[in-house]
Amino acid sequence: MDGDDEPGEFDDVDERRERTPSEPEVTIEISGLSLFTHVGVTAAEREVGQRLLLDLRLDLEESDATVTDRLEDTVDYAEVCDTANLVAQQRSYRTLERLCTAVADRLLERYDVYSVWVKAAKPEPPLALPVEEVSVEVWRESE
Repeated sequence: MDGDDEPGEFDDVDERRERTPSEPEVTIEISGLSLFTHVGVTAAEREVGQRLLLDLRLDLEESDATVTDRLEDTVDYAEVCDTANLVAQQRSYRTLERLCTAVADRLLERYDVYSVWVKAAKPEPPLALPVEEVSVEVWRESE
């Protein structure tokens, strides 16, 4: 052998060496955030208030915390919970759809994320028939 490689024999290896590993995409999920809020179609529901369960998902394109291991380089999920609670407490809502949208919009405004998913569930809603829970989901992307 004269040392010449056949054309294309090691192309894949060379391409893999040249590529740098991509930054991992990060998703932060919060499940079962329990909030007391005033949401409902009837005035009585809004006046008395009730417990809601929120599930939140925030999609980050990348997070420096995957390398630095520093909280300031990612989205602090404790702050996300506080933000969602504040939105739920600031006013009363008639529909879960509006509440979910208000939470999603605030999270998109406040954090460097490309999408947010919010699910609000009413355990034991005030209905004539027995229902374990009702829920609404809203998904929003940043512009």
